[in-house]
Amino acid sequence: MAANTPAWRRLLPNVLLLGLLISFPFIADAYWTDVAVFFGIYVILGLSLNLILGEVGLFNMGHAAFFGIGAYLTAILSINFGIPIILLLPVAALGAGLVAWILTGPIIHLRGDYLLIVTIGINEIVRIALINNPFGLTGGPNGLLLLQRIEIFGWTVRTPADFYWLVWAFIVVLIIVLIRLQNSRIGRAWNYVREDEVAAAAMGINVRNAKALAFTLGAALAGAAGTFYAAKMRIISPESFVFSESVILFAIVILGGMGSIPGVIVAAGAIMVLPELLRGFVEYRMLFFGAAMVLMMIFRPQGLWPSKRWARKLSIEEPETAAAVELEEKE
Repeated sequence: MAANTPAWRRLLPNVLLLGLLISFPFIADAYWTDVAVFFGIYVILGLSLNLILGEVGLFNMGHAAFFGIGAYLTAILSINFGIPIILLLPVAALGAGLVAWILTGPIIHLRGDYLLIVTIGINEIVRIALINNPFGLTGGPNGLLLLQRIEIFGWTVRTPADFYWLVWAFIVVLIIVLIRLQNSRIGRAWNYVREDEVAAAAMGINVRNAKALAFTLGAALAGAAGTFYAAKMRIISPESFVFSESVILFAIVILGGMGSIPGVIVAAGAIMVLPELLRGFVEYRMLFFGAAMVLMMIFRPQGLWPSKRWARKLSIEEPETAAAVELEEKE
C-alpha cells in the first residue's frame, strides 16, 4: 500500500472487520454463533501452535496433548475443589506450560522429523493416560462432566452469544499481544533461529532457550483454549484430543502461512466453517480437505496469507520476486 495513502483508508479494513465481529451474534442464529465459538477456539489453538511451528520452526505434531491437559485440569479442579472456571483459565495455561517446559529438557535439541515423531508419541501418551484414569481423576474413556458455568462479576456465560463474546474478546487481546511479541527482540530471535540456528547462535542468541520459550508459551495458550473448550462442551473425553486433532492444528498453521497471524485465522475459518457449509457432502469432506492440502502445497506453499517475513525470504531467493516487492514498496 502506498506510503501517502490516507490513514482512514489503511484503517478501513480493520474497522469493517471489527464491525462484523461485533454485529455477528445479532445477525446470526444460535447454530452459526456456536460455529463461530468453536472457530474462535481453533483460532486460539492455531495461534498457539504458530508460536512453535510458525515462529521458531519446531515440528510439533502433538499439540492436542496440551489442549487436553488444559481441559482436564479445568474439569478436575472445578469438580473436586469447586474453583470458579474463570480462575482456572490461567491455572490451565500454567499447568500445560509447565508440562511443556519439563518436556523441553529431553526433546528440545531434536530437529525436524525426529521432533515430530517424539511429539506424536507425547500426544499418544497423554491420550492413553487419560483413558487409563490415573488416581481416578480423569473418568477413563467416559471422561468428565463439568457442572459449573463461567461467571464473571455476576455475569453467567450460558448462551452461544455469551461464549462468543468471551472467546473473541480473548482472541482480540491475544492478537494484540502476539503482534507486539512478533515485533520484539524475542520475536526477531525466534525468526533467526527458524531460518538458521548456526547463524543465530553466532549472533549471540541462546537457541535452546528461544526454542524452549516458544514451546512453553504455545503449550500454555493451548491449555487456555482447553478451558474454553471444557466450559463450552461441559463433557470432555480422551477422544477429543486424539492425534487427528494435532494434524488439524498443524494444517491450520501450514495452510495459513507459517508465522502469519491473519493466515492462521483464515485457515482456521476454512477448516472449521467450510465443513459446516458442505454438510450435504459429508462423505467427501475429508477428500476435499486432502485435495486442498495437496493443491496448496503445489501452487501456494507459502500459505493463504503469508507473513511479511516470507516475502522477504522470497526476495532473497527469487530476483524477480524481489523486484516486484521493491516496486510495491515504492508505490
